[in-house]
Order: sequence, then C-alpha cells, then structure tokens
Amino acid sequence: MKRIGYLIIVSFILIAFSLKATAQMQEEETEETGDVVLKAVPKNKNALFKSTEEIRYKLQVYNNTNEFKNGKISYLITTDEGKRIAVDSVHLSIKGNASKELQITIPKKSTGFYHINFIVTLPDYDDTVKRVFGVNPGQIRSQLHKPEDFDAFWKQSREQLAKVVPNYRVLERRDLSTDEKKVYAVEMHSYGNMVIRGWLVIPRDGKKFPVHYRVPGYVVTLKPNMDNDDFIAFDLNVRGNGNSKDVINVGTDTYSVINIDNKDKYIYRGVYMDCLRGLDFLCSHANLGIDTSKIFVEGGSQGGSLALITAALDKRVKLLTMQVPLYADIHDNYSISESYESQVFPFKVFRKYQSQHAGFSWDKFFSTWDYYDPQNFAPMVKCPVLMGIGLLDRFCPPRCSMALYNHIGSTNKEFVCVPNSTHEVNFNYFMFQNLWLREKFRIP
Repeated sequence: MKRIGYLIIVSFILIAFSLKATAQMQEEETEETGDVVLKAVPKNKNALFKSTEEIRYKLQVYNNTNEFKNGKISYLITTDEGKRIAVDSVHLSIKGNASKELQITIPKKSTGFYHINFIVTLPDYDDTVKRVFGVNPGQIRSQLHKPEDFDAFWKQSREQLAKVVPNYRVLERRDLSTDEKKVYAVEMHSYGNMVIRGWLVIPRDGKKFPVHYRVPGYVVTLKPNMDNDDFIAFDLNVRGNGNSKDVINVGTDTYSVINIDNKDKYIYRGVYMDCLRGLDFLCSHANLGIDTSKIFVEGGSQGGSLALITAALDKRVKLLTMQVPLYADIHDNYSISESYESQVFPFKVFRKYQSQHAGFSWDKFFSTWDYYDPQNFAPMVKCPVLMGIGLLDRFCPPRCSMALYNHIGSTNKEFVCVPNSTHEVNFNYFMFQNLWLREKFRIP
C-alpha cells in the first residue's frame, strides 16, 4: 500500500506540473497574440516591498506588427480605496517585430496596498495592465469592532449546540469506495436541530491517520476527497451547501442575507456551529482510524474564514490553512468596495439588499456583522497558521486579508502572496502547503 501511495503521489505531482506547464504555455500564447504586448514584472517576485526600498518594475514590450510604433507608457498609482497618489509616463518607441525593456522606479511608499495601472498609448493602439503591490504587509493594522458581549454570544451559541443530540449516521458508500479507500456518507444534527451532511474518506491501511477537515466556500458543494493517501479526508457541507440543502436551498444572491437584520438568527450563526459539530463528529469516531490529536482544518474563500473561526472556537484544531478568506475585516472591505466602478461579491449582495429594504441601514448591517467578522475571532487562534492570498482579489482585498492575518494570536504563522492571482492562489501555493503540513505533523 505504501508503494502504491508513493506512486500515486508522484503521478499526481507529475500530472500537476504538466497541467501547470500547459497553462503557462497557453497564457503566454494568449499574451503574445496582441499587436503590442506589455508585461509588468516587479523587482520582488511577490510584489511586496519594504517602506525603506523603492518599488521597481521591469516593463517588457513586444511589438508583434511590422510597423514602427511611437507613443508612451503611463502609470497611475492609487490606494486600495481609489485615491490617486501618483501618475507619470515614459516615452516608448519600438521597431516592428521587436521587443524593448524599460525600468520603472517608483518612490518609497508607506504601509499598505496600492493599485498600479500601466497604460500603453500608441496612435493606433492602447491597452492597460493592472497590478497591485504591497508595502510592509506585516504592519497593516485594522480596528477590531468587537461587541462587548461577543464572547458571551458565542459561549451561548456553543451551549445551545451542545444541547442538540447529534444522532450521527455513518453509511459506507461502496459505490464510491476503491480498493485503497473507503468512502462514507455522514449525517448529523447541528445547531437548531438542522441536519447537515458530509463525506469521510479513509485509507484502508488499518492504521490511524491525521485528518484533513475541509469546510466549504460560498454555496459550494463539497464531494468525497480522494486525493490524499496520508490523511483521512472529512468534507463537511454546512447548512445550505452541497448535500445539506434540505431546509435551506437558495442561490448566491440570497444565502448571505438570510436573517441579516437579526444577529441571533443570522444564517452564519448556525453555519459556524455546523463547523464545530463537524469536529464533534470526528472526535466521537476515533474507532474509524481517526487520529483526533492531528486535525487540520482548511478552506478557501468563505471556507477560509470558516476554517479560521473553527480553529478560534475549538482547540481540537491543531493546524489551520486558509486561502483568500472571505469577509475578513468587513468594515474596511466595505470602504474599499465603495471605490469599485462595478460592485462584486460580497458587497454586491449586501448593497442590493440594503437598497431594497427601507430602514436597513449600514449601522444595522454592522450591528449584526460585528458578531461574525472573522477578524474578531483571529486573536483566539493559537495553532500554527498558513494563509494564501491573491493580490488582484477584489472579493477579499489583500489589505483586509492581511489585517485579519496580523490579528491572529498564533506566534507560528506565515503567509504566501500570489501577485497575479484574483480570488485564488496557484499550484505553487498548494505544493508549499503540502510540505508545510507534512513538516508540522511529521509525516515522512
């Protein structure tokens, strides 16, 4: 079994590298098809700088026409709230079917994230390349808007959850199982006595395994995770997600505003408790080969914040990994979203709701969300943490993700920044995460 597992891992890595190379080639081919192509490469690979250093970009210009081009390249720098702070330009002249490299040096900036647009202007052509760079991200601070009864509110929530008899059901799905792994459909009663479901995948080695506990993104369906031979995989669909839609079955425009005008009944109160009930399930089924001393929780987007909140509220979580955590620092997210020409999730949904409900003010919105903002939970996280972010993310602005990260109470934490990604990370991040997890849990 170990030999088979090794071959599977090696095959997976080779396939992943092949897919990555193919994606890179496709990206390069796409970029090279324009008449004029501009690539902006930061001096620091992750586009993060210190306030003591100048910000430098290498601009690579490709003229794919037969004609001589004469114009300029401008750059515009704004804060993440849209305030213009710098604009400049350099002359551009380039022969046909040729390339040119230019160096742009930007004066030192103070702590924060900045949008920089590089604009190519020619007599018969114009284009804009949008990038983001950060300065001293580890020093970004945000205000905690934590209600005085925050701790009491969640203590009461946990007490109410504890009163619900879980009535666990575990059903082997032989139709989904393989020679190497057993797949189980699991079911349990959670907060408010609502039934939630998930998937448990256990290697057939007959020994105890650490647990990869995954919580879902926004109205995302999690399915059995068959990818890892070294972990038991537990994927939980919280209420309204995946196979837990019996009572709540709504679309993305409605889910996040269910009972938003009432902090006691807001949808995420039950969702956060669902994540803890998932831990209850794992710790009550050690007989299935679960090493309850080695549980790590992971999620992306909404799942990233759910993972953090789970680790904050329950010390049975030993490691936390999260990517592009949604809702982080909800107050600053609101301020940043005000500068967007067109709204994106989540404030696209929140603003629509607010516009359609007379009397629902932003003060009322925050009076609910201050109980649910992930950064108010962050100081309670004490286990090792790994976070990945994309600098072009407008759903989860990097300033908000880093503010959340900097509030995390663990002294063992690190983050990975992917400069050209939007609401996602890349393959390299997940390769690093895999090595990080194996080192933390001492898996050879």
